[in-house]
Amino acid sequence: MDSNVAILGIETSCDETAAAVVTPDGKVLSDVVHSQVEVHARYGGVVPELASRDHLNNIQPVIETALSRANAKLADIAGIAVTSRPGLTGALLVGVQAAQGLAWATRLPIVGVDHLLGHLLAVFLEHPGSVAIDPPAFPYVGLLASGGHTALYRVSGTDPSEIEELGATRDDAAGEAYDKIAKLLGLGYPGGPVIDRLARDGDAKAIELTKPMPRRDSFEFSFSGLKTQVARWVETNGRPGDEQVLRDLCAAFQRRVVETLVEKSIRAARKHDISTIVLGGGVAANSELRERATAEGARKAIRVVIPPIASCTDNAAMIAYAGAQRLLRGETDWGRIETSPRTALPRRTRKGRGRRPERAR
Repeated sequence: MDSNVAILGIETSCDETAAAVVTPDGKVLSDVVHSQVEVHARYGGVVPELASRDHLNNIQPVIETALSRANAKLADIAGIAVTSRPGLTGALLVGVQAAQGLAWATRLPIVGVDHLLGHLLAVFLEHPGSVAIDPPAFPYVGLLASGGHTALYRVSGTDPSEIEELGATRDDAAGEAYDKIAKLLGLGYPGGPVIDRLARDGDAKAIELTKPMPRRDSFEFSFSGLKTQVARWVETNGRPGDEQVLRDLCAAFQRRVVETLVEKSIRAARKHDISTIVLGGGVAANSELRERATAEGARKAIRVVIPPIASCTDNAAMIAYAGAQRLLRGETDWGRIETSPRTALPRRTRKGRGRRPERAR
C-alpha cells in the first residue's frame, strides 16, 4: 500500500460515533466525532442500548461528513479501519457492520483495530493547526488512562506483538472513578472535566484522602478504595453545600489520582530504562495530569509527550492510523472481523491470582 494514500477510520466502541480520513504517516485530513453526552447525561453514565441506537442514527452522516471534510470520495480511499474491540458489543457491531458494508461495496481492504492500540499510537497523529509534536522513538512507556481502561505499556512498535503490559487497574479505571465521584456529588456526566475545573481552585490538602495502592514494587492501579473514601466522607459530612468545600474535595480526589498515575509511570520508565513516556486516553486531557507529568518528567530527565486533547479522547483518526500500519504490513481481515468486549493486547498475569479481563465501560 502506498504510504501517501488515505485510510478511512470508523470508531463506535462506546459513546462517540466517529469517522476520520488519515494518511498512513499520520496526517489527519478530517476527524469527525458525534458525542452522545446529552443522551447519557441524565443517567450519570453510558447506557449501552441507547448508545447502540444513537450510533445507528449517526454512523452514515458522520462517515459522509468525514469524507466531505477531507475532500475525498470512497474511490480515493485505499482501505478501511474499524474498531473491533474492546467496547460495548452493540456499539461495536454498528461500526463493524457499516465498515464491512463499505468494504464489500467498494472491494477495499479492511482491518479491525484494537481500541487500546489506537490510543497508544495516537501520539503520531498530525492535526492541522495543532502544534507539531516531535514523534517519540520506540520504545516508550505508554500510560493509557480513560473511562474504561487504565494501564501502563511498553510500546516497542506499532504491531500488537511489540506491546507489553506493565501493569493495569484491578478494578475501576481512572476515568470511571471520576464519573462515579461526579455522580455521587451531583456534578453530572461526564465527571472528568467538571472535577478538573473545580479542583483548580481547591485546596488538595484540606481533606485527607490516602493514596491508592501505594506499593512501589507494583505498576498496577486500584481506584475503588479512593472512590469509597470519598463516599464515606460524604456519608459523614453530607454532600458539600459550600462551594469551597466542594472544590477542596475535588482537589483532594484529583490529587491522589494524578500523583498515582504520574509516579507509577515515572517508576516504570526508570525500571525499564526508557527515556520517554506518552500519555493517552480521555484522562490525558486532565489539566493537572498534563502539568504534573511534564514537570515530574523534567525533574527525572524523562521526556513526557502529551498529544493534543483531540487525540486523547475517543476518535477515529487514531483507529485509521493504527489500521494503516496493519495494511502497510499486508494484513487484512476481509470477511472475518469479530467484535469483543476485551482487548487483544498481550496481558500481564500475576502469579497465583487471575486478573479481571480488561473491559469497556
